[in-house]
Amino acid sequence: MSIPEVDKIWMDGELVPWGEARVHVLTHALHYGSGVFEGIRCYKTPKGPAVFRLEEHLKRLIRSAKLYYMPVPYSLERLYDATFELIEGNGLDHCYVRPIIFRGYGEMGLFPLNAPVEVTIAAWPWGAYLGEEGIQKGIRAKVSSIQSLDHTALARAAKATGQYLNSILAKIEVTNAGYDEAIMLTEHGHVAEGSGENIFVVRDGVLMTPPPSDGVLEGITRDSVMKLAVAMGIPFRERTMARSDLVIADELFYTGTAAEIVPIREMDDHFIGDPGPITRRIQEKFRAIVEGRDEEFGHYMEYARS
Repeated sequence: MSIPEVDKIWMDGELVPWGEARVHVLTHALHYGSGVFEGIRCYKTPKGPAVFRLEEHLKRLIRSAKLYYMPVPYSLERLYDATFELIEGNGLDHCYVRPIIFRGYGEMGLFPLNAPVEVTIAAWPWGAYLGEEGIQKGIRAKVSSIQSLDHTALARAAKATGQYLNSILAKIEVTNAGYDEAIMLTEHGHVAEGSGENIFVVRDGVLMTPPPSDGVLEGITRDSVMKLAVAMGIPFRERTMARSDLVIADELFYTGTAAEIVPIREMDDHFIGDPGPITRRIQEKFRAIVEGRDEEFGHYMEYARS
């Protein structure tokens, strides 16, 4: 999906014009993937622009940086305020927000600790990652031959730039085969996640999702759905699942900041079904929250500090 240009990008403490937000071609992260990032959504609500679980996203961003030995030169509070400076500076009432912390220009080679750490936040209007029709009717998914990343290979708990090369390969493979999204398995054949989403299974009224130990990023939307399930009285558990568990599921859906909550109507050419009742209930609850219409989880929507 193309990026629509807005006015400003926040770079290391100041708002700069969009076209002047540049880095050197010898930036360390460009060569080695030494960066961490977040995907965050801001929604239009009756109280003004509100960011979904902004503090939790920023906490994960800082944790990711720690895992890759990158000291963050700004506090969580400063990054929180900078996010709203950017949203307001661009006159946006809803948008996708992309903060990134990366090793900058000054060092080359695989020992990065002398390269400077830089921080940038961008925001722009961005629609549903897998399409509005996908959210309403569901999408076609396929298990990719590309395996998910193992905890012994990379800092899997981090949302790091270089790690997504793996997801790019999976996404290209299934898209070229005519599907909408990938499902990735671990080296042991356990279900992990999509190329950029977590995955949930419903069977016999029980909602399930793979545990982090199976190569799963601890997604913010994933965590939200788990909490919503408990609040809504939907039986829920984390458990290791095999590929066959997806085929015999009553309902399947992806979760993610960019994707939001997307039903899977078909998996590996097996018809799962139209979006089911549990998927729909969770979708409706989530939509009420992000539109500022839900008091129970209203604290998930965070606003600019006065």
